[in-house]
Amino acid sequence: MEYHHFVIARALHILGIVLWIGGVAFVTTVLIPAIRHNQSPDNQLSLFELLEGKFSFQAKLSTLLTGISGFYMLHFMDAWGAIAWWVYLMIFVWAIFTLVLFVFEPLFLHKWFHARAQKNGEKAFLILQVMHVVLLSISLLAVIAGVAGAHGLFS
Repeated sequence: MEYHHFVIARALHILGIVLWIGGVAFVTTVLIPAIRHNQSPDNQLSLFELLEGKFSFQAKLSTLLTGISGFYMLHFMDAWGAIAWWVYLMIFVWAIFTLVLFVFEPLFLHKWFHARAQKNGEKAFLILQVMHVVLLSISLLAVIAGVAGAHGLFS
């Protein structure tokens, strides 16, 4: 019976990752470039905040789901003492997004970006896009390493 809980946790973990990193990929490769290149400077900030705000709940929920299920799987396997490098990478990526979504954004990032975008929208959206590209790249590396590691490639 306990093994069924592990399988459910792994399925929820993958679902959370698909929703979370897939959303980051959409924001990074579609939303931000479209806003940067197809909207007037006056419209960029309001459109971004509207659309990103709708994704924020999904991102928070999926990172929570991913974290809870991931830590459950580590607990189930009693793997705390033997965590592989690729698990550390996954935890690192999760921690970055969790801090951004739940701490940095509410405390200062939202205000900082809003002020920057009002002052110089083009530069603010370029910085935003570069940050998202870096985060997406690290996230995709963690996904690849996680799948490969879970299937024994690095053993």
